[in-house]
Amino acid sequence: MVSVLSRAVPSILLAFILATPASPAVKRYYTVRASATDQTAGDLTAGEDPVARAAGVKALGKLNGAVVVLDAKNGRALTIVNQKLALSDGYIPCSTIKLAVGWAALNEGVIAPQEKVRFPGPWYMSMIEALAISNNVLFDHLGERLGFARFRQWAQRFGFGEKAGVDIPGEQPGVFPETEHEMGVGRMTSFGEGIRATPLQMAAFTAAMANGGMLYYVQHPATQKEARAVRGQIKRKLPGRRLLPDMLTGMREAVRRGTGRNANVREAQVYGKTGTCSEYTEKAGTRLGWFTSYAKTPDGRLLAVTVMLRGGGSISGATASTVVGRFHQELAKLQVSQARRPASAADGS
Repeated sequence: MVSVLSRAVPSILLAFILATPASPAVKRYYTVRASATDQTAGDLTAGEDPVARAAGVKALGKLNGAVVVLDAKNGRALTIVNQKLALSDGYIPCSTIKLAVGWAALNEGVIAPQEKVRFPGPWYMSMIEALAISNNVLFDHLGERLGFARFRQWAQRFGFGEKAGVDIPGEQPGVFPETEHEMGVGRMTSFGEGIRATPLQMAAFTAAMANGGMLYYVQHPATQKEARAVRGQIKRKLPGRRLLPDMLTGMREAVRRGTGRNANVREAQVYGKTGTCSEYTEKAGTRLGWFTSYAKTPDGRLLAVTVMLRGGGSISGATASTVVGRFHQELAKLQVSQARRPASAADGS
């Protein structure tokens, strides 16, 4: 058991303060709401999986956000719903960054999977439990122990701050800063402050966790012929494969009983992580809700599904996890419907 009683109490108190979503210097009002327009207009869909596309569009509905679905076994983008948002400059990853922090901390021996860290109170927390309930204090602690330099090295290895795809029109690389956040590395490792991640990056990283540590370049085919020819292009093999089962246990617990339980549907066993935070300007703010996940479908595919939402105060990681749950429900319905169609209708002949 590791004790952090020796740490300065104000640091712990700060971590609790940081756990609140509001900023005392900014009024809590938001300008981005549910979209009344077709936010998928302009999406390039000719090479996408039409069933995954239909399920993603239906699951998102009129929420302002993006849905990215990857084949975790080769990096093919089966669908990217709202490509303008998914491929843009990126957004604060909120608590989804805890996945990168946790895997980095395990690799560096900063914490063991079942190790309980003792905090003033006293109370205790393991990393698996902290992933399940998205505890900010423990990940603030892990950030301090990792230090900014090591955290940045691992985050870049995981694909943050670089393009995830191969020749995907409009894709931006996001941002991983060169210097520590002014409020400390703990603010970065618990909330993702100062980092800008794209839904595509987050989906690619989650796919690597799902497939055992193989980070593939994301490929978004332009035609069905290109889609049939997709072969996985490895960007890098990530170390620490033996540590992944413990990370995945935390992700499963998050869905089974934690912050992502809205994705706990019978159609698929989902593993995931929520993220909720706000981006503020001088005059307004936008609430962000993330859920990054993977699941094995009944037909044997391993799908990484990442949802990022923007909007008002009702938007959260839990909302995003609801979208993922709906996606798997819609996907199952469409697959059953397709299986019942006559062969001539199913193959378009």
